[in-house]
Amino acid sequence: MADQTKGKAPRIRFKAYGEPWADEKIGDVVAEKRRPIVLEDDQRYELITVKRRNEGVVSRGHLLGRDILVKNYAELKAGDFVISKRQVVHGATGIVPPSLDGAIVSNEYLTAVDSEKLLTEFLTIVASLPAMRRKFFLSSYGVDIEKLFFDADDWKKRTVTIPHVREQNRIGTFFRELDLFIALHQRKHANLKALKKAMLQKMFPKLDEGAPGIRFKGFQESWAEESVENAMENIANNSLSRANLNHRSGLAKNIHYGDILTIFGEVLDAQTDDVPLISSDAIVGKLSSTRLRDGDIVMADAAEDEAVGKCVELHNIGTQIVVAGLHTIALRPKNSFAPFFLGYYLNSDAFHTQLLPIMQGTKVLSISKSAIKRLRIRFPTDEVEQQRIGAYFYNLDLLIGQHARQAQKFRQIKVSFLDTMFL
Repeated sequence: MADQTKGKAPRIRFKAYGEPWADEKIGDVVAEKRRPIVLEDDQRYELITVKRRNEGVVSRGHLLGRDILVKNYAELKAGDFVISKRQVVHGATGIVPPSLDGAIVSNEYLTAVDSEKLLTEFLTIVASLPAMRRKFFLSSYGVDIEKLFFDADDWKKRTVTIPHVREQNRIGTFFRELDLFIALHQRKHANLKALKKAMLQKMFPKLDEGAPGIRFKGFQESWAEESVENAMENIANNSLSRANLNHRSGLAKNIHYGDILTIFGEVLDAQTDDVPLISSDAIVGKLSSTRLRDGDIVMADAAEDEAVGKCVELHNIGTQIVVAGLHTIALRPKNSFAPFFLGYYLNSDAFHTQLLPIMQGTKVLSISKSAIKRLRIRFPTDEVEQQRIGAYFYNLDLLIGQHARQAQKFRQIKVSFLDTMFL
């Protein structure tokens, strides 16, 4: 690629192309196409919808011809560009994927195919950009933003600035490959999250089970059972509100229940996770006796739903001062547990189902320290098995995070190129 500022051309383009981009009347370059069909009563047809925010063309199910009341339908082909006339101002445009080849649409949709001057793949990208989104809005009429209707004839009178189809094809291929990378990492991320959810259910036994359904080879002993009161001791928390915290400077980190519920995973890395700091050094001096250690558990004791009881196991504190904050219950194991085991076990359904009967409240649910003490925990007596379980889930989380970051990285790259490769 090369920077280019002369003539009518984007800032960045592929080196092989030097011709200026041309202003074209949309109606002269968009090849509208409609393939009317006669609906047969006993034939099944796949219908589509175009999602908002340029999220693509998707199936909305199958119907027999007799069940489709409005009969004015047309067939789609893979690669068609589709506009939802009633949702276009919300980004409801997209290209038909191969999986929906042969699906049908009503006359509420505008369909276009490749022309000599404009490829649908390129048009799909252009349609997602602010300049074209503005044209869609200006060519729509109505009072309510949710009920604006698209005037295709008015839109076709407007102009679009485009390169030759050879360059359009190269640009389309580039963004298609970027989308494939994004989709790949999103798919791996989703699959790993589903695997983690399944394994959290299978690798921790319920109270009436002697051992989990899935465990590592070499371990056969039944798991031990102990009350929370006998296995863990309480560490005092504080009631500092968000007004007493910041993310810039301070002598101590403070774990707020809201962050446990919405940001942190089962294991909190005190060095890398974004834990807020206590603004007043004077307050920190009064909390020194409640500082937490690696392996301590901090649980959210309030939430608007059954997420109450979600907790984190602390890791990698080092020399930092870390304390438990507002609406938390801090617990310290009395005996040694392998790193990460308790963090994942206490967040699993095997333990969390015990919390349901002790939740109190209506709009906001809460749990008490006294009620928590009566609950039971299950654990392997062999600390090596605990270690294997904790490490398995911790490494799984590292992979999940890695694919989330990769997907985000490619999304940011795409946004940057969308800004610099188009006019």
